[in-house]
Amino acid sequence: MRSQYIPVLIQLALAAGFAGSLLVLTHLFGPSRPAAAKLSPFECGVDPVDQAHHRFSVKFYLVAMLFILFDIEAIFFYPWALIFKGAISSGLFLLIEMGTFALVLLAGFFYIWRKGVLEWA
Repeated sequence: MRSQYIPVLIQLALAAGFAGSLLVLTHLFGPSRPAAAKLSPFECGVDPVDQAHHRFSVKFYLVAMLFILFDIEAIFFYPWALIFKGAISSGLFLLIEMGTFALVLLAGFFYIWRKGVLEWA
């Protein structure tokens, strides 16, 4: 049983050795021209102008959580579509079921829209 894992372990060792050797070789033989502009931190090409402990608005986190929530709910459409494609006899039931799910999802979206959660100002 353990002999079946030997090829996997050999492949992992070769991959780690190859990656490690490439890192060492580029460090040894690659050009190194450090400069102040190269060593300064940046994000998305914008120079940092504020402190690292800048406070974010609660709206930012709320919109992020809502995006994750609606994104996860939208993922349920894909397996439903696969089941719906293969189901001939219960097609109407599945269509009504997904329509109900979509209406609940839209009701939640319109609720947060009317509450002003998606407003940045």
